[in-house]
Amino acid sequence: DLSSGINAEYGARIHETNLKKQGMLPLTFADPADYDKVQPGDKISITGLTSFAPGVPLTCTLTHGDGSTESFALNHTFNENQIGWFKAGSALNKMAESS
Repeated sequence: DLSSGINAEYGARIHETNLKKQGMLPLTFADPADYDKVQPGDKISITGLTSFAPGVPLTCTLTHGDGSTESFALNHTFNENQIGWFKAGSALNKMAESS
């Protein structure tokens, strides 16, 4: 029913916010088909963090075991305040910087 769907979405948002407060980087594939590009043993590089901004996707580059690479976009839902948490390592670290 609709109420259980709303509760699940609300719970997912709380979980995502908790990850952000801990300095984690919750990301989603801009194109869900990119999930299939990831292979066991890949080295993963995330670029765009120096210019990390709300609404601007980051780029994931995979380096496969054979040395070939593939890149694709990753979405995020960070706002300016949450980006500050990430750059400080966590929301608590950001609060400590401010005091």
